[in-house]
Amino acid sequence: MEKKIALSWSGGKDGCLALDTLVKKGYDVACLVTTVPEETGRTFGHGEKVEMITLQSQALAIPVHFITCTFEGYTESFVSTIKSLKEQYHLSGIAFGDLYLDGHREWGEKVADASGLKPLYPLWMTEEDSADALKTFTNSGYKAVVIRVMEDALDDSWLGRPLDQSFVQDILGLPVCPMGEHGEYHTFVYNGPLFHQKIELTSESIITLETTKRLEFSGYNLVGK
Repeated sequence: MEKKIALSWSGGKDGCLALDTLVKKGYDVACLVTTVPEETGRTFGHGEKVEMITLQSQALAIPVHFITCTFEGYTESFVSTIKSLKEQYHLSGIAFGDLYLDGHREWGEKVADASGLKPLYPLWMTEEDSADALKTFTNSGYKAVVIRVMEDALDDSWLGRPLDQSFVQDILGLPVCPMGEHGEYHTFVYNGPLFHQKIELTSESIITLETTKRLEFSGYNLVGK
């Protein structure tokens, strides 16, 4: 069975946990793909700087490809780029880190089919399993920090919090998805078992957006582990 695949990557815990799971199953993750809308110049998933995603790529020693798109032409740009990467890397599939939202999976299966690739969902679960998934991540050795919160779900005191046992205990006491699958919070992974180097984050500030608040880092670089 051909196992060379691409992985949809936003820089957070879900994508990282998907990567770890795929590698342990014997897949060769040939490249990461991250969408960057022209309207924002930042990643579609978390509104992150492309430079920080590039650092993750370098730390993991896996090339990342940025898919520049518009909101209106998002799917078309995604499929076009994936078709090109399929030829470049001889891909057989594309993986996504989605957990349980059917609409997200339907979209991923649609673009995979249009690209002639097999869709993979290594983390797929029921919503009730999300608390266990969070515990799996916090026990995995990967290090992540909360970089964005939805204001009607979590206040800005959650920004900058590491995903550790204290985080698990506190998030389970709130009426939100423990994994933030509905956008309650987003994370950035900066170290872990598959990282050859770790990412040092400094000089943070909080930026208020329309419905969310984001932790912005002005300092970020690779350091030895």
